[in-house]
Amino acid sequence: MLRRRLTVAFALAVGVSAVALAAGSYFVVRHNLLKDSVTSSAKQSRQNLQVAPRYLPDQPANLLDVYNGIGGFETVLVAGGQQYSGVGGVGLRQVPPELRKLVRDGKLAYQRTTVAGTHYLVVGGPSDDEAQLYFFYSEQGLWHELDVLRNILLGGGALLVLLAALAGAVIAREALRPVARASEAAHSLAEGLLETRLPVEGRDEFGAWAQAFNEMAGALEAKIAALSAAQARERRFTADVAHELRTPLTGLVGEASLLSEHLEQMPPESRRPAELLIADVGRLRKLVEDLMEISRLQAGAESVNAEPVDLASLTAAILRARGWSERVSLDGEETTVTTDPRRLERIVANLVGNAVEHGGDDGVAVRVGRDGSGAFVEVADHGPGIPPEHLPHLFERFYKADPSRTGRGSGLGLAIAHENALLLGGEIDVRSEPGEGSTFTLRL
Repeated sequence: MLRRRLTVAFALAVGVSAVALAAGSYFVVRHNLLKDSVTSSAKQSRQNLQVAPRYLPDQPANLLDVYNGIGGFETVLVAGGQQYSGVGGVGLRQVPPELRKLVRDGKLAYQRTTVAGTHYLVVGGPSDDEAQLYFFYSEQGLWHELDVLRNILLGGGALLVLLAALAGAVIAREALRPVARASEAAHSLAEGLLETRLPVEGRDEFGAWAQAFNEMAGALEAKIAALSAAQARERRFTADVAHELRTPLTGLVGEASLLSEHLEQMPPESRRPAELLIADVGRLRKLVEDLMEISRLQAGAESVNAEPVDLASLTAAILRARGWSERVSLDGEETTVTTDPRRLERIVANLVGNAVEHGGDDGVAVRVGRDGSGAFVEVADHGPGIPPEHLPHLFERFYKADPSRTGRGSGLGLAIAHENALLLGGEIDVRSEPGEGSTFTLRL
């Protein structure tokens, strides 16, 4: 979700910035405090070392008393091979070895250490009479202040991230509100509400976007209206042509019928043209009937008279009535559905007839049954198959996968089957592989 991503991104950006700022501030403060501690401790240690020659080597105990009176540190004195310590419980063993080596070399040095959980800065230096003095300055308070500062920065950073997340959510919601409206408007257009428009609330990018969307929606509405009008005109034209052809066609059919009754009495040279004329009139009659039927279906002028129907029995009856029993194998058991038997017969007959005409000489297999999707009638052939680019257009009127192919059909059989299937609340699926055959499946 884009809103969630923007919120997280905003919170992360603020969080990273806050952590970087807090960490930088903490380390700067820590560095300065520790540096100040070293500076002040070193200064005090130098002063202490200046006092030491007055009492050493004869009065080491008095020197420790002087240091205790000054306060703020604890002392370890090494003189004449003896160790003297103050009252704080620290001794020479708490002095780091590295520091002792530097002091023996005559240098003033310092090192931090921890004694019994207490942080100390140990400053050591030599006295004039070769004595060694080590001063333990407690930094426990300093480290406590640093811990408090760290906790405050962490708490403040967490609070800042939370506030940033809330602010990011609000900003993302407001920023994406036009996107959400555009998405809803797009869904409305997809559902057929072509009058959907977006409010133009400003002259910014979203305002320009809304204006462009409205122009697109208006153009789409006009285009679809024009296409719908053209389709309606086409349907009316087809219906009108079919209707106007009925009257002269009725006469032609009657005359062809009379002609067929006298074929045997005609001379051989006239009989073949007469047979061709009779066949062409029959094809013309079939075409006009199919045109009128599909025009009524697409105009929504057909009704459904539903009743219980056994798919297997109906399919077997269709095969027997049309003389397909020898070329078509039927596999199925009793499968009862509630539908319009006349329209169902029309669908199955058209699918099987199409398979018989174009399915080759290896026969056609029809399977009837019920699966997880419902009742079905499957018609499979072993013909040349249909290339994939033609599959989406098979149920269009007069569409031919091979434009050069001609046949006895009107070119409307699959289109009529598809329209009847939609009228019954079903659908027809097709699977085909070139060279392996085709399978049409009616699902109810």
